[in-house]
Amino acid sequence: MNTIVHRLRGKLEVSTEFGTFLGDTRIRLLEAIANHGSISQAAKAVPLSYKAAWDAIDTMNNLADQPLVLRSTGGKNGGGTQITDYGRKVIALYRVLEAEYQAALDRLSASMNDGEASDFKQFSRLLKHMSMKTSARNQFAGQIVGLREGHVDYEVRLKLDEENEIVAVITSESAESMGLSIGMELNALVKSSSVLLLNDSNLRTSARNHLWGEISRIHDGPVNAEITLTMKSGKSICAVVTHDSVARLGLAIGEQACAVFKASAVILCEYA
Repeated sequence: MNTIVHRLRGKLEVSTEFGTFLGDTRIRLLEAIANHGSISQAAKAVPLSYKAAWDAIDTMNNLADQPLVLRSTGGKNGGGTQITDYGRKVIALYRVLEAEYQAALDRLSASMNDGEASDFKQFSRLLKHMSMKTSARNQFAGQIVGLREGHVDYEVRLKLDEENEIVAVITSESAESMGLSIGMELNALVKSSSVLLLNDSNLRTSARNHLWGEISRIHDGPVNAEITLTMKSGKSICAVVTHDSVARLGLAIGEQACAVFKASAVILCEYA
């Protein structure tokens, strides 16, 4: 009777509560950018669509302490894309951890093959159930720098970088269950459909959050356009607006614009 030998083969993933921050595909994208100096060539090498590649870069830059990738604007043919020193360190660390991770899986699969096949299947199902994703396009990591308690709501100020903060309003019950305190690290989620754009610095709104940046990408769809603003720190935020709004505001790559959204549109997630 032949014995079936199960082997665990896996790729290392560094994840947050709302999905993968770093994984094999994103690391290969970073490596391709380092080799080609071009996001379009790097996307083809992975392979990924051009938009998916930029979405991945935006997410990594927003969640990392420092930018992993920098985009430089250029002339008629556009600018280049380069990996930062911090990005190179992240790649090197990931590859070392990946080797150790596979070695650990080999040891685990060897021990599991000594048991029942059903144990292996149950373990595989458990791994699938442990994953969780979100549809929110904008994902940020920051530190709590301000808390203000009201009768019903709690106002939370989250520092993104040296120039930008996000304000969120949550219920007092949520604040209590999360055990919020100054200095605590949190993730903030904002749907792109909740973000409005303006380019008049004199315009006043009731929205608490105003993030200024340079328009770095415009992705046109059948009805709407997805606009990405990149802040000075390298973090970015995406908004979905109609084509009429793009034309009326004169939105174009390289122009300054402000992403505006209500504090109630921000969802806070606690690190596990």
